[in-house]
Amino acid sequence: MSARHVLALSGGVGGAKLAAGLAAVLPPEDLTIVVNTGDDFEHLGLTICPDIDSVAYALTGLNDVVRGWGIRDESWHAMAMLRALGEDDWFNLGDRDMGMHIARSWRLREGATLSEVTARLTRSLGIVHAIVPMSDGPVRTRIGTAEGWMDFQRYFVAEQCRPIATGVRFDGAATARPSLAFEAALARKDLGAIVICPSNPYLSVDPILALPGVREALAGRRVPLVAVSPLVGGASLKGPLGKLLHELGRPVGNGSIADHYGDLLDHLVIDEADAADAGPLRDRGLCVTVTGTVMCDAEVRERLARVALSVARIETG
Repeated sequence: MSARHVLALSGGVGGAKLAAGLAAVLPPEDLTIVVNTGDDFEHLGLTICPDIDSVAYALTGLNDVVRGWGIRDESWHAMAMLRALGEDDWFNLGDRDMGMHIARSWRLREGATLSEVTARLTRSLGIVHAIVPMSDGPVRTRIGTAEGWMDFQRYFVAEQCRPIATGVRFDGAATARPSLAFEAALARKDLGAIVICPSNPYLSVDPILALPGVREALAGRRVPLVAVSPLVGGASLKGPLGKLLHELGRPVGNGSIADHYGDLLDHLVIDEADAADAGPLRDRGLCVTVTGTVMCDAEVRERLARVALSVARIETG
């Protein structure tokens, strides 16, 4: 059996772009995309799964690349009505996006698992690759601040990451288990590589690694683990990674990304703007590839996907 199956770990936005690139160059049978659900939350009676939806929208080409989240050419009539009715409006939900949340929420209430609902929704969108929630159990990312622990979406969206972060924790992770499809991907005999997409290590990847048995399974693997750095020019393109690193007392650079993944990491792909980081990283014994990592269109997403797969020794057509 050829060891060519790829397990990708992804958050939203930047991770979703590389996930779309991987799906463009790999057949469905050779790719499992496991997505962070620590950002999930209940809002206006709906179950919102931002990272799963970002990956799904990226794979279908529905994603709004200008705004960076949600669906392109969106309308906002439902949100305007909710605002007029005096309901919470700090988390914007577009009309078509809301359709996803409604479909997900009522099927969950009917008794389906998040994995079952995600498979149904992605199939309905025409997605043939496996997009898998990291767990069917609730895991919630919370940010420590001077005012106490804050739900991630409240910190990220409502507060715009303004509070100084003092820590990160994942409520429910210790008792949640990896989804069955995630466990199956980790145990595949034809597993050839693991790719960590350019998502925030602390907020998007760590919730996945916090699930029981996941870090141990990755540490015991016999296949390459390749991470694409989310930093470009010593800063994050979107999101609070740079601010978070600084507030947690860590240098804002690829050395901190490598430190964070530690012995799990075999190869780090970094942007050309950070080429000066390559030497010190290689001096530590880490394999490093320098290339363009800003995924501004489908061609660049696919090129970066091929680079990540090439260093993992996975051939593409």
